[in-house]
This record gives sequence, C-alpha cells and structure tokens, in this order.
Amino acid sequence: MKKIVPYGSWESPITAQLVAAATPALDQPVLDGNDVYWLENRPEEGGRSVIVRLDEHGKRCDILPASFSARSRVHEYGGACYIVTEGMLYFVAQHNQRIYQLDTRAQNPVPQALTPDGQGYRFADFCIDPGRDRLLCVAEQHFDTDLLPDKPPTNFIAAVSLAAHANGQAHAVEVVVSGADFYAYPRLSPDHTQLCWLNWHHPSMPWYGSELWQANLDESGQVSRSQKIAGGPEEAVFQPQWSTAGELFFVSDRSQWWNLYRYNPASGVVPVSPLDAEFATPLWTLGMSTYAFCTENRIICCYTQNGSWQLARIDCAAALDSPGSSSGTRSGTDADAAGLTIIDSPYTQISAVTARGHYGWFIGAATDTGNQLVRVDIDSGQCHTVYQFPPPPVDPATFSQPQAVSYETTNGDRSHGFYYPPANPHYQAPSGELPPLIVICHGGPSGATSVALNLKIQFWTSRGFAIFDINYRGSTGYGRRYRERLDSNWGVSDVEDVVMGVRHLIQQGLADPEKLAIRGSSAGGYTVLAALTFHNLFKAGASYYGIGDLETLARDTHKFESRYLDRLIGPYPENAQRYRDRSPIHHIKQLSCPVIFFQGQDDCVVPPSQAEAMVAALRERGTTVTYVPFAGEGHGFRNADNIAQALAMELQFYCDVFSSSPADRT
Repeated sequence: MKKIVPYGSWESPITAQLVAAATPALDQPVLDGNDVYWLENRPEEGGRSVIVRLDEHGKRCDILPASFSARSRVHEYGGACYIVTEGMLYFVAQHNQRIYQLDTRAQNPVPQALTPDGQGYRFADFCIDPGRDRLLCVAEQHFDTDLLPDKPPTNFIAAVSLAAHANGQAHAVEVVVSGADFYAYPRLSPDHTQLCWLNWHHPSMPWYGSELWQANLDESGQVSRSQKIAGGPEEAVFQPQWSTAGELFFVSDRSQWWNLYRYNPASGVVPVSPLDAEFATPLWTLGMSTYAFCTENRIICCYTQNGSWQLARIDCAAALDSPGSSSGTRSGTDADAAGLTIIDSPYTQISAVTARGHYGWFIGAATDTGNQLVRVDIDSGQCHTVYQFPPPPVDPATFSQPQAVSYETTNGDRSHGFYYPPANPHYQAPSGELPPLIVICHGGPSGATSVALNLKIQFWTSRGFAIFDINYRGSTGYGRRYRERLDSNWGVSDVEDVVMGVRHLIQQGLADPEKLAIRGSSAGGYTVLAALTFHNLFKAGASYYGIGDLETLARDTHKFESRYLDRLIGPYPENAQRYRDRSPIHHIKQLSCPVIFFQGQDDCVVPPSQAEAMVAALRERGTTVTYVPFAGEGHGFRNADNIAQALAMELQFYCDVFSSSPADRT
C-alpha cells in the first residue's frame, strides 16, 4: 500500500550525498593499441580528474599519481587534456597547466614536465606529429595583469618538441599557426604532410561562425599554402578529421543543420548522408567528437533529433554515390539518408565517439542508466558496456521518465522541453492535489538538456516535485534557425518560453500554479533571475553562479565569452541601454519572491561580484534572500561535499517557501 502524503513531502532514497557521490563523469576515451583510457572526474576526491586505463586483460587502474589532476583551462572550459601513444601519456596538470609526460609502461612512473613554468601557458586538444617528434596542440598564453593589465590572452596552435632535453630542461613552445582569436582541432593527415584546424574571430562564438583551414607542412614542420576549406561568419564548422585515405571530413551547418561533409581537391565540398538532424554540439570544450572512422569507408557517428541522440554508421561509398550527395538534396528522415544505417541502442545521450578497426567507443547514457563507456561492433551493431560506475542503490521504479513537451510560444514559434512527473513507488499524493513544479534552465544558453538519467532531477521527482527541463529557443538540437531565435533576444525569448511552457503545463493539470519554482546555472541562472524579475509567475528561484548585471558581464568576463553578448543582446557599449533594460540588478524592485544564490568564489566566468550585488540589493529591499558561497569552487561545483550541501539547502529553501514538511531533508 502506498502512503498518502502531500507532494513535496515524500521520503526519498536519493539523498543529496548519493547525488554527489554518483556525479563522477566519464569523458575523453582514448585508444592506444589494445588499451583504452578515459577521464574520470571524482567529486569525492575534491573534483580531481583522473586518467584511467583498462588494458587488454581487463585490468583497470589509475594512471596519474594521487597528487595530480588532469584538466585544461584553455577558454576556461578546457577539454581534450591528454593523449596517449605507445604507452606514453601527455597530459595537462590542473594545478599549473603545464604539459607533463608519463611513461605508463614504467614501474612507479613519475610525471616529467615538458613545458616551461611561470609563463602563463595553457594547453589542450593534442595531436602527435611522430615524424617530427613533437606534440601539436591548442595553446593559450596569459599575461601578468599587474604588468600588462590590458593585454588579453593570445591563442595559437603550438608545437612542443618531444626530444629528450639534458637536465630535464623544459621545452620551448613554438608557434605554428597564429593570427586568429581562437583555435581548435589541429589534426595531422595520415602521411603527416598536411595540417588542418579550425579558427574563429571575435565577436563570433564557434557555433555561430568558424573557419576550416588546411595547409601543407614541410619537413621541419613549417606551415605553407594555407587555404580556407569551409566556414565563415554565418557557417559553423565542427570536428575536422582525416580519413585513413587522407580525405578531409568535417561537420558544417551550412544547410541549417549540422551535417557531415567531405572535402576533396578535385570535387570540392560534398555532403555525406544529408539529414535534418544535428551531428554536432556547441564547442564549449575542446576535442568534442561525434564521429570517427572505423575503416577507410565506414564511419561510426551520433546525431540528435528532438532532444534525443541516435547511434548510426555511415557507408561512405553509398553516401557519396547517391544523387543527393552532389546536389545537396536533403532527406527529412533517418531511413532516407543515403548510406546511413541506424544502430539500435538504449542510449539517449551519446558523446566522445572514437574508433579503431571494426569497433567504435563512446560515452553513452539512457533514461535509466548513467554515463558508461561503451564499445560497439560496427558490423553487428552490438553494444557492450566496457565500464560503468556501480548503479545507485535505488529501485528503478523510483525513476521518473521524461515526457516530451512541445508547445506554442510567442511570435508563432514552438518551444520544447521534457516534463518529469513525481515518481516514488511508496507514495502517492492526496486525491486532487497538484504537484509543485521546478523549472530547470540549462546553461549556454546554446546548450541543451539531456533525457539521460540525472539523479539531480530524480532527487526532486522522488520527493514529489514535478520537473520541467526546457530547451528554450536558442538551444541546440533543433537546427540553426532555432538557435538563432535567441539572437538579440536573450532575456526575452528564453524567458517567454519558460513562462509559456509553465502555463501550458498548468493548463494540462500537471502543476500547482501556487507552487512554482525555477532553477538554473550560469546562463540558465540569468534566465532564472530575468524570469523572477520581469514576470510575476514564480514563487521562488535558485541561481547557481547566474548573471544579474549584463553590463558587468560584458566588461569583466574572460576572453572566450567576452563578445558573446554581441550576438545575444547587441554590441556593447552601443546598446548599453538594452543591457540595462534586461539586467535584473536594475529592476530589483520587481523581484519580490525569495531567491537563493550559490556561487563559487574562484569563478572566472561569472565572478562572485554578480551574485553579491544581487544579494545586497535584495537585502536592502527586505526580500528574502540566501547567499551560499563556496571557497575553492569555480564555474561549476566539483567537490562532493559542496554539491551535496547545495542540494540540501535548496530543498530546505523550497520546503520553507511552500510550507511543506518532508519526511527527510537530505
């Protein structure tokens, strides 16, 4: 018999501590012979990122000494922080951003620094140049703010020699390609004679406009005869990659969808299996991968449609021989895409695709399982879990299943999201009662929500809260035009979608109109504060390192995002009034409901001053406000204790606002 208890008051087996402990992330699988490596982020070790190896005998072990954490801070968000070749590991150390070398075949190996200390270098996105005995990578150099307060970081493609130096002397960092504001994906052709890369310039972000370049390399590794292959201010290119035959492939949204293309000097740029789907995601972290070559003519890939990811393989010969490949004719459905075969799998979230021979590897997750490293046989389509964390000790019946929601919003557009009803096998609410609703606003704002198992969502639904996880206009996964709906309209269209979505759910009888809350992080935190300020709908809000003052953000944020708002709002300071009009800090009198702020004290993306200014202004007005700073945390919390504390305090906050009395508070 189920207990009859009001929504929001159910006892849950999913504690804040369990959520924090279950947060370890798997990412960046790398293949080296018969060994596979990956990166694990471990909140229980203070957010340490560990490189792990699974050898051909099935033995799993940590590669890094306990004193090291691997993490790049290029663009602040990093990514692609290591590479392995023939047992030799090259990685970026989190504490000083230097590149280290470690021989994984040695007994008790000790990392040896390759790059100089104290010169402000950061590195990511590696490529081995074996013929010239060097490492190619994306580099970023920061300068002393006391000596050069107005000099921004410089970005370039660098080479670091791997030849042994006497007395362990650090290697010089050689500039190979420079001149653009940002770089990504330096990749060497199979014969080592050509280099490709992406670059982009302010005020663009890489998902708005970027360029694919190709150049020759001489014997010494110098670049010559550079030519632009694709891209521009209104074409976003993603993941250039050489086939085993030496042809250059890449993803572009020139058709309004991120699709795969091939470049050949004789035939030019040709689409591969055109489809109304997205074979890419915004390049927030370097080295992201959605496809890989298994054999010369076969590709393992993933793409997203309507908020869910699909695994597939592409027969390049069939794809490129089809009439649509030369004409650019698009197919609307998966089944019609020439050369593309869907691989049935349970995974709704797929990322970090790599391959070798007849096998592909990727990070996959589903609605009832968290991240796991998966190997797929490209011939049979059979998927095998290589590694996963132990499942949480929770009855699967406790997990709420996402329900796709599509609804009409302003200007005749449609918006999308996922509704999670309250779910707990031991409880039900009194007849006729509606659940409190929490709206989740993802970051970016160009990101997208995932329907893979997320214990942070189940933490709420198992207690009797409903969740609306929204992909407002501007989100990825619905084509370029949907992303562009947020151009000049950040703080307007996203907020309208939130409001219209909640009203839609209320009309469907899925939420209590008197118990509405909204939460979000980073850019999603701005949407939270704007919704609370400019609309009188919600009763409470939680901002995780969100933005209250857009002018301050435009002036003070880091280089990578310093011109992001040009597109989202308008160039600054020409549009200063628009920035003020959309900044909650300038309309504080309109924000009257309780708000809780969570903020990392070391955040360089959205500095603590943003939250502190909002908190001070709300306190001056007498509005109920709580401020929770975390020392040692940056943009996103990595420490398990901090993750658990934030969740527990947020639950207490909602219970106080909604006057509910849950059986457990953590």
